[in-house]
Amino acid sequence: MSAVVIEDDPSISELLQLYLTREGYHVHATPLGGEGAALVRDNDPALVILDLMLPDGSGFDVLKTVRTFSQAPLIILTAKDAEQDKILGLELGADDYMIKPFSPGELMARARAVQRRTGVQEGGGTGPQVLGGIELLPAERAVRVDGSPVDLTPKEFELLHYLLVNRGLALTRERLLEEVWGYSSYGDARTVDVHVGQLRKKLGPWSRVIQTVWGLGYKADAGAAQ
Repeated sequence: MSAVVIEDDPSISELLQLYLTREGYHVHATPLGGEGAALVRDNDPALVILDLMLPDGSGFDVLKTVRTFSQAPLIILTAKDAEQDKILGLELGADDYMIKPFSPGELMARARAVQRRTGVQEGGGTGPQVLGGIELLPAERAVRVDGSPVDLTPKEFELLHYLLVNRGLALTRERLLEEVWGYSSYGDARTVDVHVGQLRKKLGPWSRVIQTVWGLGYKADAGAAQ
């Protein structure tokens, strides 16, 4: 499997390449956003690691470009720690957002979590999940709303699947971070809120099935699907 690293700091890029190679990735690395987007397009990677401050432009623009043709799992790795940057990155389709300076071990754990989540969750099997006008097909990694296909990022798909499989259960943000993202102690509950917000937008009128449990988290409510 391949990974694309878009990072202009040579020492960080080399460190990422070293750790990713140890994880079994064939790594394509570049300091340039435009070249990085082309590498994603040409190599269909299993993972993308993207810096936001690049010599030829903003990593946000790279992310927007990449998401026009690829849903590859993507982790933003940046020194930009403002909340609005985190929110924007997640809303544009990043699956995770990590701040520099960083722990390579934690980054690899997050990368493994992104790769590990293939749609099979603890609450049920791999069969289709239907709730109201929402139909989720794990084997095809596809979602339809009122019969029309909906384009979800990998993490949005996994979040929706986990909610549907565990419908009726109030799920804490911490549990969602652990089960969908694969980590808890390093997690940021805001990550869950942003992804739920994006998911609701894409579900249109059926967004009502994802109910907020105030002070706790979220649940998929079968009653709201009537």
